[in-house]
Amino acid sequence: MQHKIQEAMIEIQRGCVEFIGKEYIESLVARFYQTGERFIVKAGFDPTAPDLHLGHSVLLRKLATFQQFGGRVKFLIGDFTATIGDPSGKKETRKTLTFEEVAENAKTYEMQVFKILDTQLTDICFNSKWLGSLGSAGMMQLTAQYSVARMMERDDFAKRFKENLPISIVEFMYPLLQGYDSVALNCDIELGGNDQKFNLLVGRALQRSYGCGKEQSVLTMPLLEGLDGIHKMSKSLNNYIGVIEEAKSMYAKILSISDVLMWRYYELMSIKSSKEITVLKDSVANNSLHPKAAKEALALEITTVFHNAELAREAQEEFQHIFHQKGIPHDIDSINVQVGTWICKVLLDLGFSPSSSQARRDIKAGALQINEEKMQDESFVFSQRGQYVIKLGKRKFAKIIVTD
Repeated sequence: MQHKIQEAMIEIQRGCVEFIGKEYIESLVARFYQTGERFIVKAGFDPTAPDLHLGHSVLLRKLATFQQFGGRVKFLIGDFTATIGDPSGKKETRKTLTFEEVAENAKTYEMQVFKILDTQLTDICFNSKWLGSLGSAGMMQLTAQYSVARMMERDDFAKRFKENLPISIVEFMYPLLQGYDSVALNCDIELGGNDQKFNLLVGRALQRSYGCGKEQSVLTMPLLEGLDGIHKMSKSLNNYIGVIEEAKSMYAKILSISDVLMWRYYELMSIKSSKEITVLKDSVANNSLHPKAAKEALALEITTVFHNAELAREAQEEFQHIFHQKGIPHDIDSINVQVGTWICKVLLDLGFSPSSSQARRDIKAGALQINEEKMQDESFVFSQRGQYVIKLGKRKFAKIIVTD
């Protein structure tokens, strides 16, 4: 029994930044093994955008780990709090969203999270259910539980105050509302990114204030680095891999990460145990396994999780066809253009470049090939009828059919 509990705690702690209330979690796991009684684990996601990326899946993977060792997950969609906007780490007041925008974004979340979570051990919750009915008296009672001085202990608030940058009163409400979610759901454990620590601790304080008879344990996870290996994964930085991204693109993007970053992805997103990952790392370190083989295994695993085994194998075969055998994808897009069409317009129409100026820069940098020959003439036009295959960078292919 004790051996099982120790193994469970190793997997639960894996990759986390900070662990508050470890003894309580260990007692919950022990109770599960002894009686089968499950405990409540919560993570909140504000639907400020319609799609999740692999950075979000770090928390999902940890939630799935808790399900394996006794947790029942409350996957909280912050449809109420999203209309305020989480100020964590922000240098300015966040633009608010309407309830209609939030509802539209939230629609896709339920489908996406069950690519990782067990449907039988997951409850999808919307915090508008209790926050919307809290009322003026309830809100006043909530604000009475926390002082302005304690709220100003948050680093981002303190920095903005020192720099004379505006902080709206409604931003003070966000940590309180998130904390009240833990009261409403009677949480035992709450997970969040390491930038969420203050908000998660507010949940502990409010559980005391409202007489819940418990103080939730807090586990913070790191923000996953994106494809550049430097900045956190973000759509705005275009260094992300979308959860619903097409399988071939997902597989290829994972293979593009560095050998060093690969182990970070293994630790935070792989279904392999810590022991299995250690064996892999040792095999690479002693040269009995090539890093590329380990990365291919990771890409295949993650693509299988978010799609299926068949699509993952097809993605692997396609990648080998293109990059190992220097082939052309089997299902590339094609467009018809007229004789005299400028190459930059073609790249723009295909969506390969966001602007003509960027297309020019890509061409000058040698990123463009036409019929497998490098093309660096930014003024090139298709002057003859026929079919051409163009390639921009490593993964963008298209067939161009030129007619009169």
